[in-house]
Amino acid sequence: MSMRRIPMLINGEHVQSTTDRWVDVLNPANQEVVAQVPMATIEEVDGAIENAHAAFQSWKKVSLGNRMRIMLKLQHLIRENTTKLAELITLEHGKTLPDAEGEVARGLEVVEHACSITSLSLGEMANNVAGNIDVHTLKKPLGVGAGITAFNFPVMLPCFMFPLALATGNTFVLKPSEQDPSSSLFLAELALEAGIPAGVLNVVHGGPEVADRLCSHPLIKAVSFIGSSHVGKHIYERASHYDKRAQCMMGAKNHCIIMPDCDKEQAINNILGAAYGAAGQRCMANSVVILVGKTQEWLDEIAKRSHDMKIGPGTDRSADLGPVITPAAKNRITSLINSGVEQGANLMVDGRDCVVKGYEQGNFVGPTMFSGVKADMDIYTQEIFGPVLLVLSADTFEEAIDILNANPNGNGASIFTNSGYFAQRFENEADAGQLGINIPIPVPVAYFSFTGSRASKLGDLGPNGKQAIAFWTQTKTVSTRWFAPDEEAGEVNTTITMK
Repeated sequence: MSMRRIPMLINGEHVQSTTDRWVDVLNPANQEVVAQVPMATIEEVDGAIENAHAAFQSWKKVSLGNRMRIMLKLQHLIRENTTKLAELITLEHGKTLPDAEGEVARGLEVVEHACSITSLSLGEMANNVAGNIDVHTLKKPLGVGAGITAFNFPVMLPCFMFPLALATGNTFVLKPSEQDPSSSLFLAELALEAGIPAGVLNVVHGGPEVADRLCSHPLIKAVSFIGSSHVGKHIYERASHYDKRAQCMMGAKNHCIIMPDCDKEQAINNILGAAYGAAGQRCMANSVVILVGKTQEWLDEIAKRSHDMKIGPGTDRSADLGPVITPAAKNRITSLINSGVEQGANLMVDGRDCVVKGYEQGNFVGPTMFSGVKADMDIYTQEIFGPVLLVLSADTFEEAIDILNANPNGNGASIFTNSGYFAQRFENEADAGQLGINIPIPVPVAYFSFTGSRASKLGDLGPNGKQAIAFWTQTKTVSTRWFAPDEEAGEVNTTITMK
């Protein structure tokens, strides 16, 4: 049987790359090669961009009502194909099927939000602002947008980008992660089935060279990126250098404060799920827990329950977590665990030698937990992106807030408390973009914007919600005055006043 080669999607058709560089797509649970993805040539990338530019000339004229109806069809198709999308995610990413289904649901939220494009596109108007002069605003599409997504959410992250970009009248070129591209491609195919015209949504594959070209091509008007801090900074600087709009959502070190007044069982359940779900490969994972006051007495129980979590292939619906994405990712995680031990942290749960029966070649790292962590340790200063929980201690709420705010990242933070007083203080004092009160992973619903801050975000406008509408549109402000047919011209006005 010949190996499946993943095509590009250009002008509404599957196109096989002419490149001589192909990368294996692996099942992380067993290292089986499930497909090959091309490192597209620059000429192929340019062709996709030029095709999107040509399609923009007609797509921008499609009525809001018709764009809305396409989005309504797309959300229906995603709902119908949730199982297939989830299976593709699990096959190439490794996360459990229930987690993959949850990912599809969160992506679906954005498409559902895009169905409101008719009201989201409304401008503003003021009548008679000065002598018979009216002022109104228009939200106009930019042209061709580009999206560059990370491996950890191959369906949700593209949904954070292209549905609202298309709904506002732009065309789009998507570069999904080369590590798990099949679900991203299938999502785009569903968009075409929903009625997106040929050329409006194109998909290309590749590595840094392709990403760089998307940032530099003169026909690209805006670039959206979600991924690591190192790559995100490069993307933002390159796109900005070439005069593009750019939004880059990047790395994190999310903290969760556990107050003594919270419900113990609820807090621990949420700590474990937020730290170890998706094998810790979430940009919003709560990888740092701060136990305040008497909650420090819960340390051993958290460790025991971490140790007892079930590891298995993503197809095992009873598993709590699956493998990490690649052997390289596993090696990096274990190296950082080794560093934590060497630098003096207390390794309470060790997941380095995790082996799953029947999947001995899989990239498995078991739940791992450190206490006694210091702010200068590598495990604290770096985003591990694996199932590693760091536990710090604080005597007071104030001390916990100071720890949280001293970290340079500001993607998300959460608190568990039954006190309105401490919840309100947390809301006002925690310096992070997404805040959760008794919610461990506070990714907002799609009609609110994703609002990471500090070192976790570059660009003023984030994905989703009103900010995404602003990012993908140009605001035109129009001042209008109409003269009566017989009105005299009057005098020359050399001032800046409106008369």
